[in-house]
Amino acid sequence: MQEYEFTLKFKLPNPVTDPDMYIEVLYESGCDDAIIGIGMKGFIGLDFIREASSACEAISSAIKDVRKAIPQAELIEASPDFVGITDVAKLIGCSRQNIQKLMEKP
Repeated sequence: MQEYEFTLKFKLPNPVTDPDMYIEVLYESGCDDAIIGIGMKGFIGLDFIREASSACEAISSAIKDVRKAIPQAELIEASPDFVGITDVAKLIGCSRQNIQKLMEKP
């Protein structure tokens, strides 16, 4: 297995909720291989170093682990570009156009 380094950024379901409350839950849900950032209100970022057989597997398993802890979290960014827009859309269950719009937001 190979190690993959990537960052996932999520919009939290309730922007006024203290994001500190998610740290322990994320760790317990399988995100113990991530450094968690909570610097921006209403958002949370996770820098992963995850072992997997492919980049797609690493990223999709990380997204599933985050969603176990924060089911309504909305993925807004995945970097670097291990996968294309179509791949990301399939992973999170939305259209390619939706992902493109998210990428174009300032």
